Amino acid sequence: MVIASMVVCGALVLHANITFLAAPSRSPVSSNRLTNRQSQAQRPWQSRPLHQSLQTVLQVTPNMDLPDAQRVAPERSMFSGSVPAWGLLMFIGGAALGWAFEAMRTVNHIVRPDGDNETDMLAIMATTSERKAGVAPAKLAPMRTRFAPSPTGSLHVGGARTALYNWLMAKKTGGQFILRIEDTDLARSTRASEESMKSDLRWLGLLWDEGPGTPKETEFPFRQSERGEIYSEMAKKLMDKMGPDGKSIAYPCFSKQEEVDALKTATETTGEFQGTFVSPWRDASPEEVQAKLAAGETYAIRFRVPKGKRVAINDTVRGPVSWDAEATIGDFVLLRSSGVPVYNFCVAVDDALMGITHVIRAEEHLTNTLRQGLILEALGFPMPQYAHCSLILGEDGSKLSKRHGATSVAQFAEEGFVPDAMINYLVGLGWNDGTEKEVYTVEELIEAFSVERVQKSPSVFDMQKLKWINAQHLHAMEDARLAVLMAPFLVKAGLCKSPDSPMVEVAAHMSKQKIELLVDVVPMVQDALAYDINATLASDPSAAKLLEEDFKGLVKALVEAYEAGEFPDATKADFTDKYGAWVKEFGKKIGRKGKQLMQPIRLALSGVMSGPDVGCQLRIVAIAQQEGVPCVSIAERMDALKALVN
Repeated sequence: MVIASMVVCGALVLHANITFLAAPSRSPVSSNRLTNRQSQAQRPWQSRPLHQSLQTVLQVTPNMDLPDAQRVAPERSMFSGSVPAWGLLMFIGGAALGWAFEAMRTVNHIVRPDGDNETDMLAIMATTSERKAGVAPAKLAPMRTRFAPSPTGSLHVGGARTALYNWLMAKKTGGQFILRIEDTDLARSTRASEESMKSDLRWLGLLWDEGPGTPKETEFPFRQSERGEIYSEMAKKLMDKMGPDGKSIAYPCFSKQEEVDALKTATETTGEFQGTFVSPWRDASPEEVQAKLAAGETYAIRFRVPKGKRVAINDTVRGPVSWDAEATIGDFVLLRSSGVPVYNFCVAVDDALMGITHVIRAEEHLTNTLRQGLILEALGFPMPQYAHCSLILGEDGSKLSKRHGATSVAQFAEEGFVPDAMINYLVGLGWNDGTEKEVYTVEELIEAFSVERVQKSPSVFDMQKLKWINAQHLHAMEDARLAVLMAPFLVKAGLCKSPDSPMVEVAAHMSKQKIELLVDVVPMVQDALAYDINATLASDPSAAKLLEEDFKGLVKALVEAYEAGEFPDATKADFTDKYGAWVKEFGKKIGRKGKQLMQPIRLALSGVMSGPDVGCQLRIVAIAQQEGVPCVSIAERMDALKALVN
């Protein structure tokens, strides 16, 4: 309405302006001819689009097409320019007037009887702002998600990301995260692998609400190898249930594997094989089937794919996906002749019975959705909402594998990555929140994460970025927590006797702004425990230069202060604070400050020209000496300095 009012008022003012400018007295011929022109220009308003009518009006000029002798200059013109320029100004003025009229009309329309117009206007502004910003999404219903690994190896990056996405959505919506062990591959599945995967999930902090080791396990098992009776019961249910064609949804197939392979080979040779096996028992008579059963022959149970059947899903990540079931897969096995259920049958049954509402998994499982969808529909269960995430590639563009370096969660833990950083990095392999933010806490990710923002395109695993993110988390970490994570590395390196050694927290404070990985603390502590000032003076030109700046004079004063008992006791917990205060007083005593004080005292006490805080280093040396860890003690360092002076 605002735009319409603006245009109409602008056009009317412009039209009046043109008429006004064309009105001066002139010869009858010129006046009549101009009137005719105006009439011709005005008629199109009734039939032409508005923008064409305005264009026509703007093109009208007085005296057009008149011979020079008959053209008359306007007598009331205020401008010497052309009418279109004047008319355009009038049009703009009219448009503004139209806007003002419309604004007044709108305000009058919203006036409340109680006269609280200011509140109404604020409400309109707020509504407009909300519309621009987008309406906040409705609260999501609690989701039941699951992570269902096959325990045939370690938990790798791809599996960890899948577990993370499912865990985040369960936490975000107040739902449940279920851990299910898909160990139907009896030849390759091991309990050791299962325990390793569960340990890796715990390390990441992805604890499951239901699954192995939870109270829910007393109600039903979460390992597929322990759910055999359930699968057999469901398979029998499908054999007893009739489909739309009046035949059972599942049927016994007595074909041996050798016969299946031979039939495939024969049809491939004749060109009839279309990639699906057509069982000769699909349409066998009840008498034939009964005879085989009576003879005690073993059989597999196959799912009868209906003729012309299509399965369609609206994948959260990939969008609409559909399959022609008959052309794509044909009748497929539910239970092998050995009684062992097939993977897709187990998955469909388990998702249904465990009430899984959302399945977030790798795109390589997309084709499995066809079989699982058919099974769920046949059993009368709703399909969960699927989201198939893209692959993770190595930096060379190939699928991430061991040849790209560490790929398992356990390896990353051993190399010194921390759980929060791994979660932070993994979530970004295919997802972002639309901002430039890269470093998140777990709590922030629970709030921000949404499957709808997971991208279709593959992600590239970038080790350098992972290290950078890890460093950011280490730098922001509290000393106490960092010490807990760092302790195993120091104990393993033989630098402290136990994880609760006071050395650990000192090392954490000393190193956290300088490391990318937890393991980086090891060489820093090793350097702090070592000492060879003579080697440094001989090999480092900057250290040798200090000798020319009365380095020995400072050293002599330092040794005298130590022997006089003025040097703080490094075995005390408050040493680092007292050391800092002592250095300032020592500098005043010898008349040095700044670089002229700090650089030579660093060299004297640590034996090198650069490194972490000297007070922390000396505290670590004192603790190591107390614990019997090999080191060059402070007393031994003072002896070396005395020898240097003498």
